[in-house]
Amino acid sequence: MMEPVPAMYLQNVQHMLPPQPQAPPAASDACLTIVHSLMCHRQGAVHGGEDETFAKRAIESLVKKLKEKRDELDALIIAVTMSGRRPSKCVTIQRTLDGRLQVAGKKGFPHVIYARLWRWPDLHKNELKHISVCQYAFDLKCDLVCVNPYHYERVISPAQIPYPLDISGLTIYQTAPPSRLVKDEFVHDCIQIEGEGGTHTVERKSGWDSGYGCNSSLPTVEHLNKNFWDPPSILQHSSMEQRPPSPILRGQLISPEHWCSVQYFELDHKVGETFKVIAQYREVKIDGYVNPSEPNRFCLGQLSNVHRTEASEKARLHVGKGVKLTLSGEGDVWLECQSQHPVFVQSQYLDKEAKREPGDAVHKIFPGTHLKVFDLHDCYDTIKGKAQKAQSAARAQALAVSGSPEAAHAALQVVGESPKAINPESGTLTRDGMAQINAAANIGVDDLRRMCILRLSFVKGWGPDYHRVNIKYTPCWIEIQLHRALQLLDHVLQWTQMYEAGQDH
Repeated sequence: MMEPVPAMYLQNVQHMLPPQPQAPPAASDACLTIVHSLMCHRQGAVHGGEDETFAKRAIESLVKKLKEKRDELDALIIAVTMSGRRPSKCVTIQRTLDGRLQVAGKKGFPHVIYARLWRWPDLHKNELKHISVCQYAFDLKCDLVCVNPYHYERVISPAQIPYPLDISGLTIYQTAPPSRLVKDEFVHDCIQIEGEGGTHTVERKSGWDSGYGCNSSLPTVEHLNKNFWDPPSILQHSSMEQRPPSPILRGQLISPEHWCSVQYFELDHKVGETFKVIAQYREVKIDGYVNPSEPNRFCLGQLSNVHRTEASEKARLHVGKGVKLTLSGEGDVWLECQSQHPVFVQSQYLDKEAKREPGDAVHKIFPGTHLKVFDLHDCYDTIKGKAQKAQSAARAQALAVSGSPEAAHAALQVVGESPKAINPESGTLTRDGMAQINAAANIGVDDLRRMCILRLSFVKGWGPDYHRVNIKYTPCWIEIQLHRALQLLDHVLQWTQMYEAGQDH
């Protein structure tokens, strides 16, 4: 029989064992207990100093706000103490008027403040993207803002990627699906056909000029380093360019001498002369400096305005390197934000890409971003379609007023065979159908002209997501008129007038 172990020996052994991990606190515990636990999990922690004081104040403020919402406080504790290993719900606080939170005399966006504390100490404010399950993410513009640091992912902007890109050590797995290896705009060159014997991949002969298809060998590292960062070369193979060009785009019209004009405004005042870019320069820079050294560089800093407001003066200081516009192909336009602050763009092409109604959105473009903002083929097709629809609607209205039996047939060309527009029993237009015809007939030249123009504001945004409802309330902005698109619009209008004249005879 074994002898009992002395109690003193047991105590000595217990001191030698590693400390057991403490259970995380609960929402019902005292605020100080919860704050202490959450402070222990902050990233890049340095004891003492201003950063620790700020962190403690920020955590104390959040815990006090969540004391009345214990389920959310428990969710925060679980998310932080378990480093996001367990799914957690939204942790919300009230959104302030300007969207920022003030802690210990400092202001910042709340989701960024707490993501820095518990995940990424070196995080920049424009690098967060919410995950799909987050219902109150900051960019959803709800009255409540989710500050759960594990409801956001970090997205590194292109400006932070070293250039040239070193991909010599990159391993590409041949078993990955093509969409993982090739940009989305290239995979349209491969069509999958389902039939007997399974799914087959067919490569279009009109795909990449360089011969890269789904079944071809991948481009070399040298080719990627040379072309990956060159949007115009990428654009030559984009899905937009795959469509056969309309007859109007095959050289029937001589391209204009200048491919764009840029006008600068402060609030609703036009400042300076219109800056025109001749066709031989396929790039134009618009910046905030004062020394224009190139014919394709528009320096806003040199422009004076006797009506300049303090808001415009401050905003102009942040324009910096501004933006660069690049003409690609016959009339497509790419934009690069070279400023250290975001710019805001009104573009019907971006509206379409975002599945928004034309003119319904203003798009925030972050520093370092390079994207397409205008597609000439798409613009031309839309203008032609709207002009034809307006013409048909005007004819349907005239026939309806005269009591002509052809009115219903003319109306069908505008509204189609929608049951909401045409009563299936009587064959007459419904109120909704009449509203569609009136809306189509009211499309004017100004509506079509807006499709050929880009508007861009520096530093401050406008539109339905901002308190400035109109771009004319922003301190400094530019309007870019695209001459090739305007030329095609003029041609469409002339064709419409000739068609109408022929119908009258």
